[in-house]
Amino acid sequence: MVTYIEHPLIRPNSAEARIYQQVLAADVLKNGNTMIVAPTALGKTIIAMLVAADRLQKFNRSKILVLAPSKPLTIQHEENFKDFLNVHCTSITGAVKTSEREKRWNESQVICATPQTVESDLLNERYSLDDVSLVVFDECHHAVGSYSYVYLASRYIKECQNHLILGLTASPGHDKNKIKEVCENLFIQDITIKTEEDPDVKPYFNPINIDWVKVEMGPQLEKIRDLANKALKVRLKGLKTLGVINTVAVNKRDILKARSKVQRRIGQSVNPPKECFQAMSILSAVINLQHALNLLETQGVAPFNDYVVRLRKKTTRAAKNILADPNFSKAVYYAKEAEEYGLEHPKMKKLIELLKLELGLDGQTRLKSLRDEGKNKDSPKIIVFTQFRDTLDMIHERCEKEGIKSVRFYGQGTSDGKKGLTQKEQKNIIKSFKTGNYDVLISTSVAEEGIDIPAVDLVILYEPVPSEIRMIQRRGRTGRKSSGRMKVLITKNTIDEGYYWTSVRRESRMKTQLATQEAIEELKLNAVEKIEAERSVRVLGKKEKSIVEEPVNSDIEEELDEETKDEDLEEIDLENENEERLAEFKEKKGKEEQALEDKEEQALEDAIYEELAKNPQNQELVVYVDSREGNSKVIRALDTIGVKVKINTMSVADYQVSEEVAIERKTAKDFVDSIVDKRLFKQARMMMEEFKKPIIILEGDDFYSGFINPNAIRGAMTSIVLDYGISIIPTRTAEDTAAMIKRIAVREQKGEKRSIQIRTEKKPQNLWEQQLFIIESLPNIGPVNAKNLLEHFGSVKAVLEADEKQLQEVNGIGKKTAKNIREVIEGKYLYFKKDKNQKKLK
Repeated sequence: MVTYIEHPLIRPNSAEARIYQQVLAADVLKNGNTMIVAPTALGKTIIAMLVAADRLQKFNRSKILVLAPSKPLTIQHEENFKDFLNVHCTSITGAVKTSEREKRWNESQVICATPQTVESDLLNERYSLDDVSLVVFDECHHAVGSYSYVYLASRYIKECQNHLILGLTASPGHDKNKIKEVCENLFIQDITIKTEEDPDVKPYFNPINIDWVKVEMGPQLEKIRDLANKALKVRLKGLKTLGVINTVAVNKRDILKARSKVQRRIGQSVNPPKECFQAMSILSAVINLQHALNLLETQGVAPFNDYVVRLRKKTTRAAKNILADPNFSKAVYYAKEAEEYGLEHPKMKKLIELLKLELGLDGQTRLKSLRDEGKNKDSPKIIVFTQFRDTLDMIHERCEKEGIKSVRFYGQGTSDGKKGLTQKEQKNIIKSFKTGNYDVLISTSVAEEGIDIPAVDLVILYEPVPSEIRMIQRRGRTGRKSSGRMKVLITKNTIDEGYYWTSVRRESRMKTQLATQEAIEELKLNAVEKIEAERSVRVLGKKEKSIVEEPVNSDIEEELDEETKDEDLEEIDLENENEERLAEFKEKKGKEEQALEDKEEQALEDAIYEELAKNPQNQELVVYVDSREGNSKVIRALDTIGVKVKINTMSVADYQVSEEVAIERKTAKDFVDSIVDKRLFKQARMMMEEFKKPIIILEGDDFYSGFINPNAIRGAMTSIVLDYGISIIPTRTAEDTAAMIKRIAVREQKGEKRSIQIRTEKKPQNLWEQQLFIIESLPNIGPVNAKNLLEHFGSVKAVLEADEKQLQEVNGIGKKTAKNIREVIEGKYLYFKKDKNQKKLK
């Protein structure tokens, strides 16, 4: 007999009473900030709901904030909490208007939200976190780098006295340093791990059978691969001759390490030898060739040919060198010929066989009859995962030819000119899939987390992935209501096999690294120290409310070349165990040196906090920030050290601290990229024209480690200073940049309060642009009416001399507008001076 949880705030007969969930919830309440690592379908949401109910009962006027990395997952959490709790629940995402978001926050006790939206609203001071008794970070492995989870956790600890953090994830990752970073960023004090094998979990867990389906590559594909491999080996031998690598038996990870080594050599040399640049070009070619081979081995000739087309569009020496290689040219010829003859990757044939076997021998007969009889809930449901959208399209096209009712599901971003799905389209696709209109959902990684499909019978991976997080998430799409199955297609003797073993090993390593008592005790100590440090910052740097004019909701990611942007690129092949042991030895050996550095760093921090405490004027500093900097750590750092942040769309510069001073911030990569694409000097010219004291902040210390000759970079810096009269200030990190901007603001805003005119658009250059600019400055006059006025009267002077009656003759100009225009033109400008401040009279 099923028993249900009884609690004043939990709806009767809504949540099944499972001992392990109740014990986990109690441990969270007892031990403090906790990360729960558990497979999908073990009810992590129920645990969060139990903790939330207890916190709301204990702090009856408090709120619960549930954060999720995507809008669909946020809406899903809202629906779940509404089903379980009898308190007002709502959701806040970027799709909701700002006024409505503030209203929902004030009226609700449980708020499910995307982190970027909450961050934006906090910077806008629409609400605060001081009355939030629990923050749930779902998919908490995202809490690294500059992701919004990091800032929100820090802000929450500072603002809320009765704080509690709960992190939920199926896997925080295999890397010890990344796990540590997640725990430190979320102030985690305890980690709880549940697996399918735990005795208290086993009765509720549906086993998942994993079948690794191996296929032969085929003679035609092998012929093309061998030719491409020959082109690759020629370049690997060249790198070995140059001393960049020790052996030609290398993988992508080795090549990336080699590239970093060469980049460091270039950066450390005043005049690097030409062999360094030769090596960089060869390394770039090797990365391109490895990516092309990866596509050929795991996806087939069509994706390989598509990549060659993109390669032809590149103008780099490496790309031209590859295309001129006789072996690679033959490979391209045979690949085109194979595609014309309709050659598919053997995986495609095997996939269709598996789908037909699952759905019925003749494809759709059994499924169609189930739909016609209204029994579509009993029809099998299958998810097919693939990494590439091109492959997704090919699978869908083939399924349609075979009479298999399938639908494509992918992200909202644009890829190679192909538009993504809107959120509404995504919801409709999932709904249709649930109701049985489609039997196969073909998806990219977007379906790994955040979609609720409770009755998937089979998950098929078109290729294995080396990431244990993604493998666990994909596996978690099945086995929710009954026993699940997952099939993984692997091409023999290709990188598919390496990816398979990597994911298996990393999942095993993750569990062993998390489970040590020593690691958990260290977490507790670190969390307590960090919480105290955050609170000391809050006291010393406490500030008044900041005023932010517009929200920031930027999900922009750093763009990389296709061959290096895949998130799996750094998760490749088997780890070098000897390297790890050496790293551990070095870490142990350097503890004393690190302790000394920590003391010095702490002394520096103490000095900064002391300065903050002494300087009451820090509360009045205002910095205007361009909205495109919205995802930057600098904004968060400015907010932390007591600077009012106002966000606007600015045409020139990233930051403005006064009428005369504007700052362009460039990281090392951005600076080098802006030299290559010629943005740098265009931006410099605009800053010089718009501001009396323009500044460029160069952030980082690896400006000379790229493909460009260091002398070219030095020349660009020299030109910025001498030709454009722009000051250059170096900083080390985003936090250092924020501190520097604050110091500049202190100098510029010292004394009387000055109004700052923000450059929201460029000054007009042409005569007609200047004329439009002047007329548009008149009341209630936009671009259309300005154009109408100038076309009617012929000149700016004639417009300004026209009376109200004449103005009303122009289309779009009414009596009220005409009157306002004349008042502005004829009205006397009155002001008087009082003390040192100027005050305008209305």
